[in-house]
Amino acid sequence: MAASPSPSPLTPPMPAAPPKPPWDPRETDQPHSWLRPTIRIRLTLLYGGMFLIAGVVLLTIIYLLAAQSLDRGTALPFEFNDMQTDVTIVSDVCAPLPESVTKEEFKAWFEECTGTQRAIALDQLLRSSLLALLGLAVAAFAFGYVMAGRVLSPLGRITRTARRVAGSDLHRRIELDGPDDELKELADTFDEMLDRLDRAFTAQQRFVANASHELRTPLAINRTLLEVQLSDPDASTELIQLGNTLLATNERSEQLVEGLLLLARSENELVDRKPVDLAEVAGQAVEQTRGEAHARGVALRGVRPPVHILGNGVLLERIALNLVQNAVRYNVPEGGWVRVDTEVRPGQAVLVVENTGPVVPAYEIDNMFEPFRRLRTQRTGSDKGVGLGLSIVRSVARAHGGYVVAEPRESGGLVMRVAIPV
Repeated sequence: MAASPSPSPLTPPMPAAPPKPPWDPRETDQPHSWLRPTIRIRLTLLYGGMFLIAGVVLLTIIYLLAAQSLDRGTALPFEFNDMQTDVTIVSDVCAPLPESVTKEEFKAWFEECTGTQRAIALDQLLRSSLLALLGLAVAAFAFGYVMAGRVLSPLGRITRTARRVAGSDLHRRIELDGPDDELKELADTFDEMLDRLDRAFTAQQRFVANASHELRTPLAINRTLLEVQLSDPDASTELIQLGNTLLATNERSEQLVEGLLLLARSENELVDRKPVDLAEVAGQAVEQTRGEAHARGVALRGVRPPVHILGNGVLLERIALNLVQNAVRYNVPEGGWVRVDTEVRPGQAVLVVENTGPVVPAYEIDNMFEPFRRLRTQRTGSDKGVGLGLSIVRSVARAHGGYVVAEPRESGGLVMRVAIPV
């Protein structure tokens, strides 16, 4: 497949910002919308809603009882005789009476007047009750929100600890205080699980590290013996050919051991960090790979402005070296190129390694980051490495609180982006 035209060194294209994972376990303080249906909001609505329903029922009962009492109290407490009586109307809500009324006319007027006063009294009672209910409902929702927050605060503590643990920090514990309730039981169970995971993970790292150290010595002895034998001028051609083959196999075994040791060292998040210039690290990786790139006919280029971060310089150099070596080795036979750039994004320092090469299916991307896996599920056994390069890159990036993403190019090759928080 023909290689894509190399970009002009005068106007290099700006690489796209690395896509952010949908969920980053290192972000412990993520802003949430008030409309997010959290348990606290649901408990608040439950508490406040129950109070509101109870208040409405109580208000209805009070209203009906008041109306019944007013109905009983509006009966006429007197009767008229045939004698004429002067009546003075002092109410503002009742209609005035004519100078002379009959018994029936006065009864009708009295019933209308008391009915009007009853309606006004009930309206005032309803408005006052609704205002009181509204105030109490607001107070109930606020109280329910505060109480739900106090009840659910242990869950928030458990969630924050789980996020830190997901960020490769297995040493943190919840250590929840308080009454021996269901939440404390959950926190204690989670702490016990973390203890077991921490012990298992530490034992695994210790085993890999010890095994790698133990394997270094016999491999170094084998390499020394082979080199001494190959330096013998009286050695036959067959012996020299066999020695070179064994020496190449021994060298690949040494690379495998070094890769396993580095992979075991980089699994945990770093504690001791120092200022590192990512551009300088990438430049050193390019210089170390320049001879191999020239032998394979691969051009190296890129723009690397200074980008300072806090991290481990040796591990960051391993990231850049592994990516550049892979980009050189998995390239087109003729006219290939590798571009190594550094750039600053909001809150991130980004290392971008882009190369020409074979077309990589999108479904093969995840497999490439697995140990001892290569493109199209190839296993180890070639001269291109031991199959730990991208696994180490991902592990070191996570140890620095960052991540690595790979995108296939349409014309072949990959675009690898490593983002490290600044």
